[in-house]
Amino acid sequence: MDLQDQLKSLFPEHETSETEEKSGDDSSSIWMQDDPILCKYEKRKGKPITIIDGYTGATEDFKKLAKELKQTLSVGGSFKDDKIIIQGDYRDKIMAILKDKGFNVKRVGG
Repeated sequence: MDLQDQLKSLFPEHETSETEEKSGDDSSSIWMQDDPILCKYEKRKGKPITIIDGYTGATEDFKKLAKELKQTLSVGGSFKDDKIIIQGDYRDKIMAILKDKGFNVKRVGG
């Protein structure tokens, strides 16, 4: 018995709306693009970073993607100037995650 069934047994007269049922599926709301997303590697102040650039959709969608990547990889990072900056060299893992989501990804440099 999952949570929805328990709630229905406690509140049988309550009508669930479609937005409540779809609230857990945020990945489908991100806009997909035809151009590839660029995944670069740099060193700043001697420390490796991975930069994801080239997203042409809404800024809020790109911020959601940045947050999800940071949580999935358990690393720090930021979102600046329409670029996602991830601490460390995670190009392969990031490219695999983005390909699973349906994005076209291009590796830049080394």
